[in-house]
Amino acid sequence: MPGPPFATPNALTAPARFVRIVSPLENHADIISWIPSPTGLLGPLGMSSRFQACHFFKKAGLPLLPLILLARVSNNLLFIPIDSNEVIANYLLGVGRADCTGPVAEVPLMGYANPDQVGSGLLTRLYSRAFIVADLVDSRRVVFVSADIGMVSQRVRLEVLKKLKSKYGNLYRQDNVILSGTHTHSGPGGYFQYTLFWITSKGLIRPSLNAIVNGIVKSIDIAHQNMKRGRLFINRGTVDNSQINRSPFSYLENPASERNRYSSNTDKEMVILKMVDSNGEELGLISWFAVHPVSMNNTNHLVNSDNVGYASYLFEQEKNKGMLPGEATMCMAMGPGSDMFDSTRIIGQNIYLKARELYEKASQEVKGPLSSAHQWVNMSDVSVELNATHTVKTCKPALGYSFAAGTIDGVGAFNFTQGSVEGDPFWDGIRDQLLGEPSNETKACHKPKPILFSTGEMTRPHPWHPDIVDVQIAAIGSLAIVAVPGEFTTMSGRRLREAVKREFDSHGTAGMDVVIAGLCNVYTHYITTYEEYQAQRYEAASTIYGPHTLSAYIQLYRGLAKAIATNTVQDLPCGPEPPLFNVGNLTLVPALAADRAPVNKTFGDVLQEVRQQYRAREVAEVTFVGANPRSSAENATEHNFLTVERYTRTSDSWHVVRNDASWDTRFYWTKGLFGRSNVTIEWHIPPGTEPGVYRIRYLGHYKKKLSVTHLVSIPFEGTSSAFEITTL
Repeated sequence: MPGPPFATPNALTAPARFVRIVSPLENHADIISWIPSPTGLLGPLGMSSRFQACHFFKKAGLPLLPLILLARVSNNLLFIPIDSNEVIANYLLGVGRADCTGPVAEVPLMGYANPDQVGSGLLTRLYSRAFIVADLVDSRRVVFVSADIGMVSQRVRLEVLKKLKSKYGNLYRQDNVILSGTHTHSGPGGYFQYTLFWITSKGLIRPSLNAIVNGIVKSIDIAHQNMKRGRLFINRGTVDNSQINRSPFSYLENPASERNRYSSNTDKEMVILKMVDSNGEELGLISWFAVHPVSMNNTNHLVNSDNVGYASYLFEQEKNKGMLPGEATMCMAMGPGSDMFDSTRIIGQNIYLKARELYEKASQEVKGPLSSAHQWVNMSDVSVELNATHTVKTCKPALGYSFAAGTIDGVGAFNFTQGSVEGDPFWDGIRDQLLGEPSNETKACHKPKPILFSTGEMTRPHPWHPDIVDVQIAAIGSLAIVAVPGEFTTMSGRRLREAVKREFDSHGTAGMDVVIAGLCNVYTHYITTYEEYQAQRYEAASTIYGPHTLSAYIQLYRGLAKAIATNTVQDLPCGPEPPLFNVGNLTLVPALAADRAPVNKTFGDVLQEVRQQYRAREVAEVTFVGANPRSSAENATEHNFLTVERYTRTSDSWHVVRNDASWDTRFYWTKGLFGRSNVTIEWHIPPGTEPGVYRIRYLGHYKKKLSVTHLVSIPFEGTSSAFEITTL
């Protein structure tokens, strides 16, 4: 949603590794990257006994020994033959990537909550990257998935876990699988089961939901099938000129003594996790950095992964020279420009350059056992012990007036303003008539928030907000990944991170590196500090469980950290399972109809030709008779809409040099009347492009009506005239 206060395998080459950068937290946003390796070492590891998911580690029976010791014990127990030229590996590592783009036309984009921001083309493809770290001896493992989506919804998580259980039994479960979104605001929406999110996404859109779920599961499948013995290294550094604090006035509400401990009102630290195999070959990178990926603003209609996706793109291209985007063998997960495309490029490049620098210099090895702790919690009813004498509670979900005001990167409508601590009789009256008046209990619980939508008391046709929320920590040796279900402000993230670290320290597990992974598992909007909540700007109005939300999360995550540190994860109650509502394809997105071509034209015909000659930095553009891109999305997984091809005289053949995942290509779909549409493809020719003869191809499907009720999809393609790129 509008930002924080603080900030294919294409069928062209063989198996891939990837690079990915992700940014799932608003201020403690995370950049995550990884790289699947091309060959697998081990197949699926089976479970040695039957157990419930939340009691796995009890049955495994391995104590939380000193980190280095356990790593050595593991190797000795396995009697792994180590080549004299090999370095001893600590883990089995696997990475996988799969397309999760979904429909790029007629579907609202998720993030700015703007119903007019509907997809009409493609800038870059969206991917799910899965990263698996497994024990060398037994089936213990941790899975981290970063998907190029706005945020992970509870519906996505529940469907992914269901599919994983059907494939792998109890190997991948709610306690050891973390699903995180990069928070791009330019991906297709419609994948939520709670009613509030249907309003701007036009309901639950099955093709969008299925693309995300299937992409995540496929990325995990690929990682699972390509496990290699390897090692992990951690590094950290500072990234400048890539963030601003979107709500500095809220930040100033925090105590001066606390603010004085930090040099900035944003968190500029980047933490990277480097993966190599036992021979030292590069496998991947995970990088966490607090940036809000909204370089592409709410006027954009092209599906893309924003600045963190561009950072991933740059790293992939560097590590996989000669490969097209989506084919790479190495994978990485991670507003100053002349336009939103330029801003995306500048910020993405800043992130990429720092990630590359830290990656090359990473030398501190991560060693030790794997563990994970998870609970489902009813966040609308958590008792929080502030001190020995004061106990407070969280509230039923509700959104305040300032929620409707939006933020500087996504301004709201009507006369709503940020900082509202009083309601408005006009809007209160409309709300009461249409949706019902908030209860006195909810009003009192949320003070000083004036409630605009009492979503926790709204249940038609389904609940408007979740009550049951995931809290989760995964420990990989000395690294603790805190998976949070929303967007933490800068100071909220700092407090949570420090509290978790202190908890580990106090129970004999000192020196843990704690990182926060945001927008994980279920989306619950923002989490401000208690002091920021009093100002009731956008983020505070969107802190849906009330003023003590952060205190509740700190209490819960401290409990998880303690359980991991004391090896008592098995004693944690699983908590109440979240509901999975029986919702079909409930959407206002128009059904696909038959596509039509103009008279005397056919699909793929060129309407506006390219020029005969171009130079680098110019734009080659061609327009075709098109068809609805949704027809392609529903008939081909990882469908490629375009290619740029170069002619090779020696072999008298054309070779693909760009596709629709390339940063410098753009695919625009323009809907006309009576089923007609055009497609315009642009190639922004980059500096250094090799002179020669090129052409642009368009690949699509059109719907043909066979009877009143039966439509079929028919593939077609179109090709531009050849054109020359010169150095003159």
